Amino acid sequence: MGALIIGAGGVFKCSLSQMCSKIQKYFSSIMIASRTKSKCDAIKETIEKSKYAGRIEIQTAKVDADNVPELVALINEYKPDIVINVALPYQDLTIMDACLKPKTDYLDTANYEPLDTAKFEYKWQWAYKEKFEKAGITAILGCGFDPGVTGVFSAYAQKHYFDEINYIDILDANAGDHGYPFATNFNPEIIREVTANGSYWENGKWVETEPMEIKRVYNFPQIGEKDMYLLHHEELESLALNIKGIKRIRFFMTFGQSYLTHLKVLENVGMTSIEPIEFEGQQIVPLQFLKAVLPDPASLGPRTKGLTNIGNIFRGKKDGKDRTYYVYNVCNHEECYKEVSSQAISYTTGVPAMIGAAMVLTGEWKKPGVYNVEEMDPDKFMDALNKFGLPWVEDF
Repeated sequence: MGALIIGAGGVFKCSLSQMCSKIQKYFSSIMIASRTKSKCDAIKETIEKSKYAGRIEIQTAKVDADNVPELVALINEYKPDIVINVALPYQDLTIMDACLKPKTDYLDTANYEPLDTAKFEYKWQWAYKEKFEKAGITAILGCGFDPGVTGVFSAYAQKHYFDEINYIDILDANAGDHGYPFATNFNPEIIREVTANGSYWENGKWVETEPMEIKRVYNFPQIGEKDMYLLHHEELESLALNIKGIKRIRFFMTFGQSYLTHLKVLENVGMTSIEPIEFEGQQIVPLQFLKAVLPDPASLGPRTKGLTNIGNIFRGKKDGKDRTYYVYNVCNHEECYKEVSSQAISYTTGVPAMIGAAMVLTGEWKKPGVYNVEEMDPDKFMDALNKFGLPWVEDF
């Protein structure tokens, strides 16, 4: 079976290595495609010089992920069994459009965002449900870690430990240190997510907060106490629909004071804005300029030390009794870099994407339509996390 993977950043480099080294039995070949073919060629060369050389056929191609006819032509030429989208979230819809024409399954790791609006939600992709059903193909949305594994954790908790889940708190802690005064682990445009208003889902409606308004201190296993802040995050939206008995869902992410200070200064001087301004006769977007001067996220791998801890705390009822359940993964930045030349942020996103693709290809998650991961059976995915480098821990 073949996979077309669109995107050649850190997430892709990690996921490609994982595919080659551990779950290559599901793939006879892969094609790496990006706007910049040299990036794809460099990744191919790295793999071919590694211990994974020769395990899988690797091809590369240049493609504009904003151009549907170009995407369709590449899919028709390569004829993959699945398209894995690890490009920018602004390109989700064009890639989904392209998959419909040749009737090819689709998977991504983050939901669609309009390029000119700091807003992300699933409505644009959910609108494709009938089209994918009629085409007889599957689209799996948000199959990274958060969103992704956090949804699988929720489905697993619902299936095995609860009659109803009333409260979910998703906690994302990165205790890694890359040595830079300020940098972002993903595309710097992720800053839009941090500077936007926060929100959480409670009693059937959204409650909006000011950016970083709600702060908690949590003692994370293997990491210790960290400041964490409530953000809006896309999986809240789908979990609110798909988890029985839910009353409230919140998402928290840790940030150090130095990061927040740098971010506040950049915001105050207008550098996080997505509104174009005129500079020396040209229109530029401040956030895109900031992206050009910040360290490339792909360069952080060899510098980053420490751990991540991402997991869910559930509260609900089983057999009429109250129950609390915490499930989480701890990942080591340095160990990830040794294995796949990427830091843990890329690793924890790339590995679940590969597992999800394998689940579709084997038929476990093959169902016409558009789905979030918690709508699928979680058991084999959870087993695969333990097998392929992201073991999880349970705490009752």
